[in-house]
Amino acid sequence: MKPLMKRIFVVLISVMTLGMYVPPIHIDADAAEKKHIAGEGSIKEQSGLLSEEELDLDAPPFEAQTSEQRIQQLTESAKSQTVIKMGPRIIEKVDADMTSEILPKIEEVVTDLLVNAGDEEVPYLEITEEPTAGYGEKIFNVYNQRTKEEIARFHVRRDKRPGEGYWFNFHYHLKDDQFVKHHQIGEVFWEKNTPPKWMS
Repeated sequence: MKPLMKRIFVVLISVMTLGMYVPPIHIDADAAEKKHIAGEGSIKEQSGLLSEEELDLDAPPFEAQTSEQRIQQLTESAKSQTVIKMGPRIIEKVDADMTSEILPKIEEVVTDLLVNAGDEEVPYLEITEEPTAGYGEKIFNVYNQRTKEEIARFHVRRDKRPGEGYWFNFHYHLKDDQFVKHHQIGEVFWEKNTPPKWMS
């Protein structure tokens, strides 16, 4: 009975600790081509690990990009998030209005926000990538990843007007007025029938 208990104990410990400890593996993938194995000194260089002194935590994440390139990237991301928010069923019917009216205005507003933030802040600005599905209004937020502050919130709301039908009201809120005031972007008519949920 005692050897059986030992086996059970070993199996239980093995299962409980499975994957908790993985020994470090230092392999030089190109060792066959180099005809030698990397020494301990070059492992740090190859792994890309940096000491705390070598890390500059205040450095902008996209320093290789110019401000204009970063602004272009963020405005494209903003337009993409707007299309994702609408979803294929809605965008199929309102694509012409979205392309001609709403997306250019969103691009213009986002560009103005980024330009007004200044070249030194642009590398730290981001567009969130989680539009709210269902009936929520959120499309995306513009935020500063360094300070963790939101700068603007872009929303779309469903408005039902008696005798007219449903409209999609695109607007944004700014940090400057504590996100209270609605800044109008534009409206798109849906139809008299209830529109499907966002992102459906």
